[in-house]
Amino acid sequence: MRRKCPLLGELGHYDQVAAARASKVSRVSRTSGKSSQVSRASTRGGYGAGRARRAGRVLGRALRRPVTGAARGLRRATHAHGAGESGLGKLIELHAVNSAGDVMITIALASTVFFAVPTDQARGRVALYLAVTMAPFALLAPVVGPLLDRVPHGRRAAMAGAMLARALLALTMSGAVATGGLQLYPAALGVLVASKAYGVVRSAVVPRLLPPRISLVKANSRVTLAGLLATGVAAPMGAGLQLLGPGWPLYGACAVFAAGTVLSFSLPHKVDSAKGEVRARLASREASARQAGGERRKPGLRTVGPSVLHGLQANAALRALSGFLTFFLAFMLREHPLGGLGAAASLGLVVVAAGTGNALGTAVGAWLKARGPEPIVAAMLGVALCATVLAAVFYPVLAVVVVPAAAAVAGLCQALAKLSLDAMIQRDVPEGVRTSAFARSETALQMSWVVGGAIGISLPLIGPLGMAVAAALVALGVVLAVRGLLSAARRGGTPAPRVA
Repeated sequence: MRRKCPLLGELGHYDQVAAARASKVSRVSRTSGKSSQVSRASTRGGYGAGRARRAGRVLGRALRRPVTGAARGLRRATHAHGAGESGLGKLIELHAVNSAGDVMITIALASTVFFAVPTDQARGRVALYLAVTMAPFALLAPVVGPLLDRVPHGRRAAMAGAMLARALLALTMSGAVATGGLQLYPAALGVLVASKAYGVVRSAVVPRLLPPRISLVKANSRVTLAGLLATGVAAPMGAGLQLLGPGWPLYGACAVFAAGTVLSFSLPHKVDSAKGEVRARLASREASARQAGGERRKPGLRTVGPSVLHGLQANAALRALSGFLTFFLAFMLREHPLGGLGAAASLGLVVVAAGTGNALGTAVGAWLKARGPEPIVAAMLGVALCATVLAAVFYPVLAVVVVPAAAAVAGLCQALAKLSLDAMIQRDVPEGVRTSAFARSETALQMSWVVGGAIGISLPLIGPLGMAVAAALVALGVVLAVRGLLSAARRGGTPAPRVA
């Protein structure tokens, strides 16, 4: 029998162990290779996802940069020259919110009352709108100023209440705007009253927030310009919401006014301070007669000389012209568009011209500051009269030119004359009654707009006739105010008297 060599056996055993180890190492290397490939693939995937996230952040910053940059630029502009420290900047922002909400409500009502029906029915609906909303407001307007005078410590609450009321009324009208039923008009009346109440309070608040380095006319021009810019931004937004449904602009207005309600309480506390203020009377019996024994007359607008009253008469004529052109041109251009243009294009052209003129007048007013307000108001009446007379004469042959030009001139004259009236109130009305004077003058101007609108809707749709009536409205202001304004300018204005 053959015997195995122990040495050979051990060598064979070692060979088997080495082979097993080699096989194991091979399997491990293959496994590690696969895992490294998976690791490299996952690393490449993670790197790609990271690059995508970084690219998304860069794109987001690029898209946000124009918006945030514009917002920071507007904030710097509204808070410049001490307006941020005094609180005027916040009032400017609040007025921009107010204007944005108002234009959305206007778009919703115009689509229902004006554009959704034929011209004859539209005139009836707008007449009903004036009768149910404007006429009661004309009766309520003399009460708004005195009522607000009685709550001088609640200006912020009054503005917040006007915002909240319009937010709730916009939500209420959203259900009725599609049908145009009668229930729409009481809500529209409430919106109008709340809007005008806000305007009166805002005019009364501006003197309380006036920075030392800004005149009142410049401060009012900033507020007005912010409202115009907000209107230009919100109008296309409201038109886009209108495409979704007739109630959507009202939903947008509700959200805007809700934000304005919160923003109203962010105004400084000095808005609610009425220290040293006295109520002013637009036409007081006490101011028309002198007290026996040389006693001092009670403070009122008639105690400060003719400048303010004649300036108010001139502005009332220009505001009536604005209301007249708003309603008359809206119906006339719908029925008789400007040469070669459609109704919508004609209305759009006139609206853009009027807005451009208003913005230009506001910018010129800020540049002129408070220099020579009486000659400026008299000049604006003369310019408006010339524009309306030329529009009446050349309407049959150059309607496409003279109508937008008349709208632009009316907007420019109205804006610049109002800023000049503010300057006269600042100069001539004592500080103790200046707030009340702003409230009363704003109420009178809103009533003038109502009267002009009522005249515009009652006329037949004849272009030369309408422009002639517009010229007659301005001519009435010229007769009432120009002579007194120029006489006051020659005297250098009326010095503000002292109030005990």
